Amino acid sequence: MPKIVVLNEQKKEIEIPAGTNLRQALRDADVPVYAGIDKYLNCRGLGLCGTCAVLVKKGMDNLGKKTIFEKVNFTLHPLGAFKVIGHEDEMRLSCQCSVQGDVEIEVHPSFNISGETFWSRSYPPGK
Repeated sequence: MPKIVVLNEQKKEIEIPAGTNLRQALRDADVPVYAGIDKYLNCRGLGLCGTCAVLVKKGMDNLGKKTIFEKVNFTLHPLGAFKVIGHEDEMRLSCQCSVQGDVEIEVHPSFNISGETFWSRSYPPGK
């Protein structure tokens, strides 16, 4: 069975069946996916708001492919676009991920608008 390790929640480990949605697995294990008012104001797992974003530190290849909702959210949504700067290859929306193997993640990634990577990288990514 795949294992999810949440690094910034006292290294909590969750075992789940393969193919489980990451957001649902985190919620079932009482890991806070949303912070602040986002607990009440979110899209309920439809991939539209970007508030369930996680940083995948290990095991990105053990998650499903990025969906069109993730690509649009991280490119066009103002909050999503700022979250992804500096973490283009690590950021995922937990509501759009199916877990196929072991992963290590961090919930509640912070904005990177004052560090070196904000001004040194081109945006959108790849240009």
